[in-house]
Order: sequence, then structure tokens, then C-alpha cells
Amino acid sequence: MSIRVLIADDHHVVRRGLALFLQTQEGIEVAGEAKDGAEAAAMSLELKPDIILMDLDMPAVNGIEATKLIKQNQPESCILILTSFSDQDHVLPALEAGASGYQLKDIEPDELVLVIKKVLAGENQIHPKATSLLISALSGSSSNKKPMLHELTKREREVLLEIASGKSNKEISSALFITEKTVKTHVSNILSKLGLADRTQAALYAVRNGWTKA
Repeated sequence: MSIRVLIADDHHVVRRGLALFLQTQEGIEVAGEAKDGAEAAAMSLELKPDIILMDLDMPAVNGIEATKLIKQNQPESCILILTSFSDQDHVLPALEAGASGYQLKDIEPDELVLVIKKVLAGENQIHPKATSLLISALSGSSSNKKPMLHELTKREREVLLEIASGKSNKEISSALFITEKTVKTHVSNILSKLGLADRTQAALYAVRNGWTKA
């Protein structure tokens, strides 16, 4: 079954370029193109794409607000930010809004296809530059750890560390010598105990509270 992609970008040339490239990729179908955030939110409800490639700087409703709208109405929606901005004022709000990944527009086309597939597989896909700024911006809050973090078991804290490192369930399974099914159970427990919606929010929570590998 093909991966159905909705492209949201206010630049016609960018939208068309992405669409033309993705249409050449086996297993990918361009479900639609939106020129702003409001149109992206409406088309997402109508078309129910597997993943939305979301620009941030768009007129009327920007990418961050559109992401919030889409996640409110369709919590299961998968949104990958594709932008030129890598500063903390864009990265953090976008991820907190519910984006599943954050990539810059200078990404190689073949790498973009790989990222789309990884995001749909449940992996965090955040550009190294964005990750670096994110950690730098949030690491200063390590003294404000929330008590909920201490409700996690030792193994759950180990899994959370791996999530914060951007590892997939398969990679966590290999690193901790446990089955993928067990990893999924731990991830579910972590999200439930911390009151979080997904793995990206779990990674942000870990970084914000200084719960990262040295």
C-alpha cells in the first residue's frame, strides 16, 4: 500500500518540486498540495493522508498553528516539519504542537524519502542542527525535574534515555537486550505515567528535565 503524502508550503515552486519528486518514488503517492496552514488542516480532514510535510512560514495560518489544529482533530496524524528555520523559536513550538519530525529544506531528496518512512515507523527524525539547538536551549532546566519522572521504573528510565537519543524500538531492543514487544510496553507505560501523547513529546520531556545521556 502506498504512503499518501500531503504537502503544505506557500511557495508553488517548492510544492510542485516536492510533488514531482515524490511521485517518482515507489510506494509514495501525493494525496494533495496545500498553500497555507488553513488549507492543510482542511485537506488533512478530507484526504486523511498518512503523513503531512509541513512548512512553517506560511500566510494566514502558519505551520505551527496548522499542526496544532490537525493534531487536535486527528491525533493520529503524522506531521513532518520541512522548513528553512532551525532556531529554537521554531523547533520547540513545532515539536510541542505535535510534529513527529523536523527537517530542513536542504535535505537530500533520497534522505527525505527515508525520513518519511522512518517517521511513519514511529521514529523521531529531527535534524542534527535542530537537535543541537533544542538540547542547548532546554538543558538549563535540569534542576526543575518533575516528580513524575521518578514514577518510572529503572527499565522505563533506560528506555526513555534511548528515546531521547532518537532510537527506534528495534534499536532500543538491541541496546537493552529486550524484545521489541517489551520495548513497546515500556514506551506505552512511559507515555501513560508522564501524561504524554507520543515519543517526540517523551524525548522533549527527557531533554527539558536534563534526562539525557552524558
